Amino acid sequence: MFMKKLALAGGMALLSSTAVAACEINARVNIVGNEFPAIQTVGAGAAECSGGDVSSNLTADHQKINLAGMQGDPAEYTSAIIANSSIVALINEDVIRPLDDLVAQYGDTLQKNQLITIDGKVMAVAFMANAQHLVYRKDVLEQVGAEPPKSYEEMLEVAKMIRDQGIMENPVGGAYAAGWNLAQEFNNMFMGYGGEHFKAGTAEPNINTEAGVKALEMMKALSEYMNPDFLTHDSNATNAEYRAGNVALMNMWGSRAATLTEADGVPQEVVDGFAIAGPMTVGGGETPASTLWWDGWTVAKNISDEEAASTFIALTHAIRPAILEDEEISTQAVWLIDGYDPTPAAEGVFAAAQANTIPYPMLPFMGLMHTALGAELTDFMQGKESAEQALKDVEAAYIAAAKEKGFL
Repeated sequence: MFMKKLALAGGMALLSSTAVAACEINARVNIVGNEFPAIQTVGAGAAECSGGDVSSNLTADHQKINLAGMQGDPAEYTSAIIANSSIVALINEDVIRPLDDLVAQYGDTLQKNQLITIDGKVMAVAFMANAQHLVYRKDVLEQVGAEPPKSYEEMLEVAKMIRDQGIMENPVGGAYAAGWNLAQEFNNMFMGYGGEHFKAGTAEPNINTEAGVKALEMMKALSEYMNPDFLTHDSNATNAEYRAGNVALMNMWGSRAATLTEADGVPQEVVDGFAIAGPMTVGGGETPASTLWWDGWTVAKNISDEEAASTFIALTHAIRPAILEDEEISTQAVWLIDGYDPTPAAEGVFAAAQANTIPYPMLPFMGLMHTALGAELTDFMQGKESAEQALKDVEAAYIAAAKEKGFL
């Protein structure tokens, strides 16, 4: 996958930024996407264009509305900002268009490794890399005499030390909110244990296995050191716990970690103690219990050619090399843009790539598995059923959805 090759090759070339002309468009642009700082920068950059109406809906609920918002004719949204997981649903439903012609006409500032090619066609333009990795409080670890954990087993040991010494009652944070977030934490842990979601070469589920059980058991053990309301904590709530000084160890997105302590009101000891490291392993394995990601943008199929061109031009303008001259913007992400000079905040994502972290599976049926995991794992996490039963429920839910979609 391009992400791994890109990072291992040091693909963020250190080239000088190039000036570009003002952005002029002649039709509407409407963007839907997530709400973290790097994507907010992309949305603001597109809005700089004149000649057409540019609007955006950046929300944590983007995956609940982007497909429906692109299925109309004309589509409500002319672009969805997606990742290597969420693009699959849009391709499956045929709501985004190939970009090859637009790249040829307007994409001269884009790098080849930004062009996401599926079945020989450019379907998205990537602008940043991402991964989940360790974020910790170095001052708290120094206080208990511990090194930053390199495995989840070590994280449990350090968490116990912090609790036993009365420093924090719930020192572990995690985006374990029921639904997408909980499923993603399972995916990370499952792949760290060497699990594979599907039987080789098929869409048949393969998670009710020893790796699946071990993944759930480790997640349950970690949750014992989390806020009791952990099943309501997405990335925003988990970061809030860290900012408040309630958390000393957590698995967090690189795109969030870069600006984690910049919010108003963060205590100075939290700012000074902030530190990041690479992703952790689990079960004695060498593969990190994490996944590699890219974020990028698409162009809707059910819009006019003028709207498609305007959308492409505006979003290409938003990720032009010149934006990296702004120091604040340059630290918001591991940008896949000419001129990106890696910052200390990129350390965790680069470490994930260098450790051969597995990219999130870009399979047409992976979204169905992710949904089934998010819906069926909460009973286990609440102690209401066994790991084996939870995984059996996941497979049953997935099989029903996969048959309905024709994958099985």
